[in-house]
Amino acid sequence: MGNCASSQFIRRAENICFETSVNIIHMDGKLEQFKEPIKAEHALFQNPNCFLCSSESMYVGSLLTRVDPNEELHFDHIYFLIPLSKSHIPLSLHQLCSLAIKANAALVHSQATTTNSIMKSSHANCVTHPSLYQEYLH
Repeated sequence: MGNCASSQFIRRAENICFETSVNIIHMDGKLEQFKEPIKAEHALFQNPNCFLCSSESMYVGSLLTRVDPNEELHFDHIYFLIPLSKSHIPLSLHQLCSLAIKANAALVHSQATTTNSIMKSSHANCVTHPSLYQEYLH
């Protein structure tokens, strides 16, 4: 069920140009994009109290799967930096939705700054609530 929700999110965001980059959503909602392949350790080095989790491996009711530090991150994937304190807590549907909303907001904001006119209608239809991701993190 969790995989379905995250896959639907990714398909919903197809109009956003993230297919040619590695996308990392930080705890504060910042989107970091890399146009060249990088290993997970690059993101983890700068965020030592976090682990990296792929949106492709999120399942409701299961623990978040950590991306191995030596793993090369994939283009067109969305990764989340999650506090280590959350590594032993099963993911709820509410938390998954919160992460999806946060990623959508970051991607829309990123795209809006480069092609503002294309995303205006999409951004207007996007309901985001910044406290949802923060609620998951705390």
